[in-house]
Amino acid sequence: MAVALAAAAADFAALARHGLFGRLAHPEYLRRVESHLRALHRRGLEVHLRVLEAGDYEDYCAALGLDPRAPATRVAYAADPELAGEPFVYAGQRLAGLLPVLLDDHRARVRMSVAGVALLQAVGDDEDGRRRLAAVMGYVTAVYLALAAGAGEGGHLLTLRCHGPEDGEQLTSAVDLRVRAGSLRPEGRDTEAFCVTLAAGVAGGGTGALLLHGDPAAPGGALVRGWALAGGRLRPMTVHEVFDELADDAARGLPFPPGVVPRPGFPVPGFPGEGEGGGSRG
Repeated sequence: MAVALAAAAADFAALARHGLFGRLAHPEYLRRVESHLRALHRRGLEVHLRVLEAGDYEDYCAALGLDPRAPATRVAYAADPELAGEPFVYAGQRLAGLLPVLLDDHRARVRMSVAGVALLQAVGDDEDGRRRLAAVMGYVTAVYLALAAGAGEGGHLLTLRCHGPEDGEQLTSAVDLRVRAGSLRPEGRDTEAFCVTLAAGVAGGGTGALLLHGDPAAPGGALVRGWALAGGRLRPMTVHEVFDELADDAARGLPFPPGVVPRPGFPVPGFPGEGEGGGSRG
């Protein structure tokens, strides 16, 4: 069964005007939801959680002509098949520890959905489009694995921003990249969202930047390497370009990493048929 949960206090407050929660305050609502979830789990039922987001829920109701106050509407929203990716399965956890994980998962789903729409628009839905989609996803997977191999041991961070060639919507994504004993540790939904976002930039001929932030605990400071996305292809940045990108990030409100050491990007696989480091679009 599926349960939609108002995890954020702001969403709870916005939805309370529809009378969804009676006279409950958010803390009491969460306690009741937790009791309900744990009871279902003890009975052996598989419960799929979804974040009950005010704006999305209200848009859903308006689009389908549903009463937002009706319990059946909340059930339908929770079980909406348009939700991206595999379900978030409740495993008996306390909500205090679960909510941050659920919200992170939700944000990754949103990024993946938005990027997925851009990706499918870029490749098309005919037979040629399906072949191009397969080629793009294969390329992105190869790039992701090359970045992990080049990053080396430790915990790293990949950040990506890109947009279409004609003032397209900006897409952003980030994923922790952990390499232990030469093996890449999976990071779940964030990895999926990152790869789909990069694929949308590649397929759409987008521009942007990809940064690999090295392990901050490494000797000598946190190395940051970069790749420019231009015309849907990646090329290694120079040291100056990496520094400029970090400065631009700071101007956009992101913290400038302390002790950062800009480094050029290393070569990554080229798009199939174009060789290392990218090339003209196919």
